[in-house]
Amino acid sequence: MKHFTSISDVNDLDALLNKAIAFKKNAFQPKIASGKKVGLIFLNPSLRTRLSSQIAAQNLGAEAIVLDIGKDGWALEFEDGIAMNGDKAEHIREAAGVMGRYFDVLGIRTFPELKDRDADYTEKLLNAFLDHSGIPIVSLESATRHPLQSLADLMTIKENWPETRKPKVVLTWAPHIKALPQAVANSFTEWMIAADMDLTITNPIGYDLASEFRKDVPVVHDQKAALEGADFVYVKNWSSYDHYGQVLSQDETWSIGNQHLEVTNDAKVMHCLPVRRGLVIQDEALDGPNAIHLDQAENRVYAAQAVFNELLK
Repeated sequence: MKHFTSISDVNDLDALLNKAIAFKKNAFQPKIASGKKVGLIFLNPSLRTRLSSQIAAQNLGAEAIVLDIGKDGWALEFEDGIAMNGDKAEHIREAAGVMGRYFDVLGIRTFPELKDRDADYTEKLLNAFLDHSGIPIVSLESATRHPLQSLADLMTIKENWPETRKPKVVLTWAPHIKALPQAVANSFTEWMIAADMDLTITNPIGYDLASEFRKDVPVVHDQKAALEGADFVYVKNWSSYDHYGQVLSQDETWSIGNQHLEVTNDAKVMHCLPVRRGLVIQDEALDGPNAIHLDQAENRVYAAQAVFNELLK
């Protein structure tokens, strides 16, 4: 594995997943990456990704250094061939090039503007670091994907599924007060396909994900019908892809509560966090015995640790 930006970078999914599970049983192995340095670069806010990535690197013996570009670094220019006579003080060519000299692995967290679909889906910011750093890049979330979250999600499902049959996994849209990207939903869909899960997506009309991510996964616009017999319910909001970045609905009947779970197979409830209680998921579901969102958050450490282990070998 040279980089970790999507499922396509993973050579052996089962091996990576098993490595993450093994690290959960024995996390502190500081000899693996002693003397190595991991740079964690954030262009937007983070809680779980920042903390879990730092802990993961430290568990392997590497030094983790965090840089918040918005607060700690120069404003970066990503366009080539222009005179930098505006408010951007440093070009990505030099910034990424210097970081490549300082670190052994570089984690990058970017965020879409949700204004220009083509610009966001070309992943200009992430690709600039890939092009100019010269070292392995880990996506800490990008405009279109969140692979570390997806690896932790898959790990959590495996831990909570003792049966031999495939579990029925339902990814359901939920209401939110603002426009959010499709990154988590896109990535979760890709990883569930790669893991050969029985996946169904349910969302209101106008919220279908891009076909390049959902492939032939069934999309059901009737949430109750989609939830019938589900073993896992992954709750997530995203803005429209077709009407890019727009909030077309705030239908609170899509907010997951115990009444939604009545038609499921006693489904486990998942969310990547942060979650707006009482809007995206009701308190009764988040505080009930079926909620495994904190397991997902904990597993973020071991997912990152497995990835760093591969790239720091």
